[in-house]
Amino acid sequence: MIRVLFVCHGNICRSPMAEFLFRDMLIKKGLNQDFYVASAATSREEIGNTVYPPAKKKLNSLGIDCSGKTARQVTKQDYVDFDYLLVMEAYNTKNIMRILGHDPQKKVYRLLDFSQRPRDIADPWYSGDFDITHTDILEGLEAFLEFALKNELN
Repeated sequence: MIRVLFVCHGNICRSPMAEFLFRDMLIKKGLNQDFYVASAATSREEIGNTVYPPAKKKLNSLGIDCSGKTARQVTKQDYVDFDYLLVMEAYNTKNIMRILGHDPQKKVYRLLDFSQRPRDIADPWYSGDFDITHTDILEGLEAFLEFALKNELN
């Protein structure tokens, strides 16, 4: 089983969107038994809060229910428990490394590093554009799944 943790600043927008979009993708492809998926934050600002309403609205518009999800912070134990810690932007990488200390097993990647156009996923908390965030996350998820299927499930 491949264990994937999606990480953003607050765990209320991008990382829960990635978590639930990836779960949905895996179910539709019949691969949900091959993966364990979760999400977390690098900050403590939103711990215990539910998914941000516009992110929830976007997921609901796609028929994806994210109820029950509350924000939590990344821990050093996550490095042991997960095979991949996929962050949304370079700033998240800097912050996760403050928590983890180091990445000797090379588990930390930006989600879009797996795509043809590696880049950050803009924070919709500031941009307000959850459609672009959704599109960018899907691009990263599809590319990561392709990578995982080639490198992990053979």
